[in-house]
Amino acid sequence: MYQHILYTVEDPIATLTMNRPERLNAMTRRMEGEIKHAVARAEADPAVVVIVLTGAGRGFCAGADLKDLQAIGEGRGFGEGSELQADPGDPQMGDSFRGPWSYLLSVRKPIVAAVNGPTAGLGFAAALFADVRFASERATFTTAFSRRGLIAEWGIGWTLPRLVGPAHALELLWSGRVFDAAEALRIGLVNRVLPEAELLPFVRSWAEELAANCSPASIAVMKRQVYTSLQRELGPALDESIRLMQESFGRPDFREGVSSFLEKRPPKFARISAPS
Repeated sequence: MYQHILYTVEDPIATLTMNRPERLNAMTRRMEGEIKHAVARAEADPAVVVIVLTGAGRGFCAGADLKDLQAIGEGRGFGEGSELQADPGDPQMGDSFRGPWSYLLSVRKPIVAAVNGPTAGLGFAAALFADVRFASERATFTTAFSRRGLIAEWGIGWTLPRLVGPAHALELLWSGRVFDAAEALRIGLVNRVLPEAELLPFVRSWAEELAANCSPASIAVMKRQVYTSLQRELGPALDESIRLMQESFGRPDFREGVSSFLEKRPPKFARISAPS
């Protein structure tokens, strides 16, 4: 089904691997479409609790494929897309969360970018739309846009300052310099840095911990709360949190969470899938 990615499911993880290692997984329109289609599959699969995006070989994603960029510069279009059609995520979150890559913020399951190596440009921007980022020690990062005569593309002018603050964001965008995983951790761009061999095993253990102990329904609501609250004032966000809390009291997961704690046993929360 896919030409530019690999898709595997091993409960509780769906792994989407960008699979053009000979080109450091440079992004094509086909790859973008295949990722979106695979995310929709994972969202609909109750065996999947966490969706992981990573790269094959020694890189995460080197950015947009230079052949596609050259074609754009010469007025020859944007490259060949994928014929696969998919619409993942929650449309009730509004149009802001339905755009290219921003749809990841509306998917009801956690999305982890396992940054295994160099990531640049569009690959960097895509990683910022994941919910959390774990990086290998050999990962490097660069926005690169200013060095290609471009601007803060693909929403990175919105995501990056929210993660690292406006001063760090502007310096990284203006300079387009390469920085390492240690700096990414220091400024808050990634959640954790691990030795290369430990990256994917750590992501699996992290996902298994979530799947074993946390309510998937609660995770989905919390994700929606966090991202929609970025666009709201405190009052409406607080009002909504109270309403959602009251709703959660009537759900089976609340009863199971309390009962399992009192009975000193692991909880048995129901898995979720995308709404039909």
